[in-house]
Amino acid sequence: MDISVVVPLYNEIESLPELTSWISRVMDDNRFTYEVILVDDGSNDGSWEMIRKLNTGNPFIKGIKFRRNYGKSAALNTGFEAAKGNVIITMDADLQDSPDEIPELYRRIVEEKYDLISGWKAKRHDPLSKTIPTKLFNAATRRMSGIHNLHDFNCGLKAYRKTVVKNIEVYGEMHRYIPVIAKWAGFAKIGEQIVEHRPRKYGKTKFGISRFINGLLDLMSIFFVGKFGKRPMHFFGAMGTLSFFAGTICVIWIIWEKLYNLAHHIVPRQPTDNPLFYIALVAVILGSQLFLTGFVAELVARSAHERNKYQVEEVI
Repeated sequence: MDISVVVPLYNEIESLPELTSWISRVMDDNRFTYEVILVDDGSNDGSWEMIRKLNTGNPFIKGIKFRRNYGKSAALNTGFEAAKGNVIITMDADLQDSPDEIPELYRRIVEEKYDLISGWKAKRHDPLSKTIPTKLFNAATRRMSGIHNLHDFNCGLKAYRKTVVKNIEVYGEMHRYIPVIAKWAGFAKIGEQIVEHRPRKYGKTKFGISRFINGLLDLMSIFFVGKFGKRPMHFFGAMGTLSFFAGTICVIWIIWEKLYNLAHHIVPRQPTDNPLFYIALVAVILGSQLFLTGFVAELVARSAHERNKYQVEEVI
């Protein structure tokens, strides 16, 4: 099979007939073998009944229904597990992503050998309350991830080699960072394609400021897990060493100050009257806690079933 189109959705009943008809037309025009996997993330507006109806009219349209709303990451991960195509395309169900982009995305994955192509909505039809946080989010993600060639990490329209989606796990709110997850998994050839951003035709946006805040927290989680997931002591031990070092410097200064005062017959002040005493105390305690956290994290990492699971690209 050439292409699997994975579409996560939540309360998008109005757009589904038009979207699936558009996708099928593009696939037939380009003679692709395909499947469309519609993942209903606990909709309560009749979306699942519509998916059933669409499946009856077109066997290439498949559906997965969650019992409740789990979030976009869960929907994508489940869709990835079910996908059988050599190239997987993801897009949103609100018709703001154009299926006409699929042939070029497919070509670049197959011919240019990209692992992942992320869409870039260079011209957006969104209010400033959404575009400004998005720009800040993308700038922070580029800086922390080192993927400097992507302008829009959160674009729903993406294309993947099958190997990529079968070797990554998307959970929580991590769908925003799939390029980062792919990079940490060893899939380094990541590209970008300018895509059309269409005005929303049905329904309303699911974007909220809480998603922006949660997104930054998830970015920090991905950065830590990706870099230190198999060696947490390297992080906590380094921080603990710095804290101990700072505390030691403070202690040496307090001792030197007291000895200097005694040598010059100056009445020394009590150590507890010196603010550095409390800084040293906090630094030493914090260093101890960081070391203990590192040891516990190492035990957890060594007990994890995937501790020796690595990305193997080829064996001969």
